[in-house]
Amino acid sequence: MLDRVGGVDAVGVNERVERLQKRSIKRESKLWALDLAIRMMDLTTLEGKDTDGKVRALSVKARQPDPSDPSIPSVAAICIYPTHVAVAKETLRGSTVKVASVATGFPSGNTFLELKLNETALAVAAGADEIDMVIDRGAFLEGDYATVFDEIVAVKDAARGAKLKVILETGELETFDNVRRASILAMAAGADSIKTSTGKVAPAATLPVTLVMLEAIRDFHRRTGRVVGMKPAGGIRTSKEAIQYLVVLYETLGPRWMTPDLFRFGASSLLNDVLMQIRKERTGRYQNPDYFSLD
Repeated sequence: MLDRVGGVDAVGVNERVERLQKRSIKRESKLWALDLAIRMMDLTTLEGKDTDGKVRALSVKARQPDPSDPSIPSVAAICIYPTHVAVAKETLRGSTVKVASVATGFPSGNTFLELKLNETALAVAAGADEIDMVIDRGAFLEGDYATVFDEIVAVKDAARGAKLKVILETGELETFDNVRRASILAMAAGADSIKTSTGKVAPAATLPVTLVMLEAIRDFHRRTGRVVGMKPAGGIRTSKEAIQYLVVLYETLGPRWMTPDLFRFGASSLLNDVLMQIRKERTGRYQNPDYFSLD
């Protein structure tokens, strides 16, 4: 399939993103988009200092982002390290919030395949509903596509039915052509969703890279009939940015993909900004940022 991937018109991508960024939406549509952004969010903590206590607090916030406003929906999932999956699963019991675990030697992916598979299996055994794996960027950039493909297939098998998101780490892939090629490769290997970044490498998610990946999803769907999701992650901090991503999503893939099953935001600070913007749209004034808990 990679011999038919085709190249990317970088100038055209940037021009299209620039046009779409200028779109304006009405107040009612804005409130709908902000509500959808929350329901599409993977609320994330992936720090070396993470504790079970922090993950419990994050889980509570994921379940009820604004305790003073029951109309605010839960987020789609929390995204955490595998050692905290069990406590998150327990805290979220009875809710709709999924538990996503990074795995496969996140964030670098530079470890033995056996360890990647064991980590994936342990995360699922602990209760992970979703696995966010990383590809071997070194192998990919050397043109060893077979290794990358085979690892994704093996991790998919180890995930035993858990949803598999494949992180490309686009900030290390150097070109739009490589981003498109990696997207097609991951989807062909069985990815349920493709994800821009770990959030540990700059640049992380960008609108142009997201457009390239969405167009790859569109073209893959046309060829195979398979529906694959997408997750931009890292660096998306404001409501304005989130809405711009939703505009690009809608204009590229249409209404079918405007659902948390097929599109996610990987973010840590975005939720509070969206909550403040909703409050502003409803009341005409901004809430003090300190009103909303950080975790």
